[in-house]
Amino acid sequence: MTQFESRKQEIAAAGAQLAFIAAEKRDGLWKPGRFLEKHPIASLFLLDEDRTVTREYGLHHAFGADAINVAHPATLLIDRSRFVRYIYRGDNQHDRAPVDEVLQALKAIPN
Repeated sequence: MTQFESRKQEIAAAGAQLAFIAAEKRDGLWKPGRFLEKHPIASLFLLDEDRTVTREYGLHHAFGADAINVAHPATLLIDRSRFVRYIYRGDNQHDRAPVDEVLQALKAIPN
C-alpha cells in the first residue's frame, strides 16, 4: 500500500484513483481497523469479509504454505467500463506488482 500511496498524485494525474481491498474480516486476525488507526492512508480501503470479490476475480487463496482463506496479493486496473485492463496476481503473500509496471499500464489506458 505504501508504494502506491506515495505515488498517489501521479496516479490521480493519470485519471485514476486508488482503492485497496483486503480479504479480511473487520475483527479478523490482522485487525484492519486497528492497523489503519495506527497507519492511516488517504485512499479507499474496503474489506471483502465474505471473499466474494476475491473469488469473482479468481484471487481467492483457499490454502497454501503461506496463506489460508485469503486473497493472493493482486493489483488490478479497471477502467470506467469495468473492464480489467491489467492484472498482476502474486504467487505468494510477498509477491507484489512492480509499481512502475502498474503505472506504465495505467498511462496506456485511454481516457
